[in-house]
Amino acid sequence: MIPTLMAIAFLVSVLLTWHFSRPETVFCILDEPNARSLHTRPIPVSGGIAICIGFTIAATLACWYIVPTQSFFLICLSGLLVAIISFIDDCHHVSILYRLIIHFFVAYLLLWQGEFRLTYLVLPGMLWELPLFLQISVSFLFIVWMINLYNFMDGMDGFAGGMTVFGFTTLAILGGLANHQLFMVINLIVACAAGGFLVFNFPPARIFMGDTGASSLGFLAAAFSLWGNHERIFPLWIALLAFSPFIVDATVTLLRRLVRGEKIWLAHKSHYYQQLVQLGWGHKRTVLWEYVLMAACSISALFILYLPIYAQWILLIGWIFVYMLLIYLVNQLTDVTH
Repeated sequence: MIPTLMAIAFLVSVLLTWHFSRPETVFCILDEPNARSLHTRPIPVSGGIAICIGFTIAATLACWYIVPTQSFFLICLSGLLVAIISFIDDCHHVSILYRLIIHFFVAYLLLWQGEFRLTYLVLPGMLWELPLFLQISVSFLFIVWMINLYNFMDGMDGFAGGMTVFGFTTLAILGGLANHQLFMVINLIVACAAGGFLVFNFPPARIFMGDTGASSLGFLAAAFSLWGNHERIFPLWIALLAFSPFIVDATVTLLRRLVRGEKIWLAHKSHYYQQLVQLGWGHKRTVLWEYVLMAACSISALFILYLPIYAQWILLIGWIFVYMLLIYLVNQLTDVTH
């Protein structure tokens, strides 16, 4: 049953992605290059629609075999709202204010019953109960940031699709190890739907996922991370490690721009992956090295809980130094080039 659902998600996504990439189709929404773009010609951004449809069909079929929980229905309802406002933004530009209002409402909708709140701060060998204010505010900001973070990072051929495959496959394996079948299957469906899109998005990309795909996947990454944490499948920091190639780049770039006094809501090309492409690495070389980083983070996330507490801390601190080194090297390459 599970292989069939995975195949359906992949095939629906790959066929629709191919169809939407053709200029004569109804959903061929073209993205004109701007100051943030790494491409120089108009490219369709309808791939996210294919991912969402592939996921929806396979997830609906999954509900015939696995009894869905209230948590899953809340995620679906909230995700639908994100997909709708993002689709409208792809078709006709929507003000960032209106998009954020929807994102805030979606976060509230997901958190209002308390199931997805981050009630405890968990680190290797440590556990602190958070006060109610922090439970709500930290969970709220995490959801809103992940929705927008994924969108910020969707700027290079094969990048967001690859992160989705690696990240959600990691969550699926963790769900399988915890014998949580619904969690495992739904995450596998997301990964397969993204894999179908990636067939036509890998460099040189024929289509992008657009806001519909990026924002929806960012929301699912946040929601599934909080869902897995709530079900005690894994602590939240495991999910953060799995998605850290996106989280670190986007967060550090945002902080750098804030320190410089730049208008963070304006388009830019200062993400580290964008810098590498502009330095002459190109899309394929850059994304393949990013895949290596994603794979290493996924492997670490899968095995770290089986290590002694001291070894978990060593690995986490090691990853902090790895990211510091990578940031330093990219900055050095940029300085030398300029």
